[in-house]
Amino acid sequence: MNRLLITGGAGFVGSNLAVSLASRHSDWEIVALDNLYRRGSELNLPRLEEAGVEFVKGDVRDPEDLGALPAFDAIVECSAEPSVMSGTDGDTSYLLHTNLTGAYNCLELARRDGAFLVFLSTSRVYPVEPQADLVLEEASTRFEISAKQAVPGVSPAGVSEEFPLSGARTLYGATKLAAELLIEEYRAAFDLRAVVDRCGVIAGPWQMGKVDQGVFTHWMLAHHFGNPLTYIGFGGTGKQVRDLLHVEDLIDLVELQLLAPERWDGVTANVGGGREVSLSLLETTEICRELTGNEVLIAPVTETRAGDVPIYLSDCSRLFELTDWRPRRRASQVLADIHQWISADQERIAKALNIEAPAGGKE
Repeated sequence: MNRLLITGGAGFVGSNLAVSLASRHSDWEIVALDNLYRRGSELNLPRLEEAGVEFVKGDVRDPEDLGALPAFDAIVECSAEPSVMSGTDGDTSYLLHTNLTGAYNCLELARRDGAFLVFLSTSRVYPVEPQADLVLEEASTRFEISAKQAVPGVSPAGVSEEFPLSGARTLYGATKLAAELLIEEYRAAFDLRAVVDRCGVIAGPWQMGKVDQGVFTHWMLAHHFGNPLTYIGFGGTGKQVRDLLHVEDLIDLVELQLLAPERWDGVTANVGGGREVSLSLLETTEICRELTGNEVLIAPVTETRAGDVPIYLSDCSRLFELTDWRPRRRASQVLADIHQWISADQERIAKALNIEAPAGGKE
């Protein structure tokens, strides 16, 4: 492979992917396309330039922006509006056109070039109601999934690809699932080669986390800058659980897929930390306190938000049958790396996110 396009290339995943792959493959020409819509994405532009990655300001919603690009051997589709709350205020345009029209335009570009497509999807394709109705066990610091379930495709290991897809899943999840269906149709109609990675929570340095997307970085940011937090829903105990995957572990997998497109063509698989790399908010709080030395006010909110689930774990059994790849970084290391990044660049991060930095700086 010689030429690679990364859409959403100035975002959290896209920029880390571009920088890391450029360091591993000096012979690859890597182009990062981004509309710089996400606050903080501008911080990644110097990183891309330093790594030798070509940045193009463009929008996946605009077919002319993509059509003006030269031919590529592969495309990694990282562009997305990833907030689970997006569109709930009644304005659905940006969400739908970025996630669905954008995916369609990327498919057309891949079709034009005969390029291999790596599509980063989401665990949010799985509907909310069946997950909210799972039989759970309550431990001292977290919820666990019981072995006894009426719903297929779920076990203490997490949710598998056999989980039923009928039902509402948030507008974000719906747009990503619709894009997955388009990909399968393009594979059948045009012999397009593609792999779909259904990612759980991805975390790590350079993520501009907020409460509805990037929660683990959001938690660390709040502890570093001394901002209050809330345990929202499920009794306000903070026992809701998500698995998390260090962005560099995801990059390791995407690299494998780019190097062997014929092997990965047609695969749709969960990609996440699973039970082994997971945290409740309560557990996250304790790690953040240890790393920062700060304790922030955390208020309980007993009412559960629409679209939220008490626990999500990625059952990656299908993926593990295909590859020796495994997550290598534990949850505590993910948080430690985030903390180190924030501490080293707190003034720029605070300015980008409109957070008041503590006076005198912080080590």
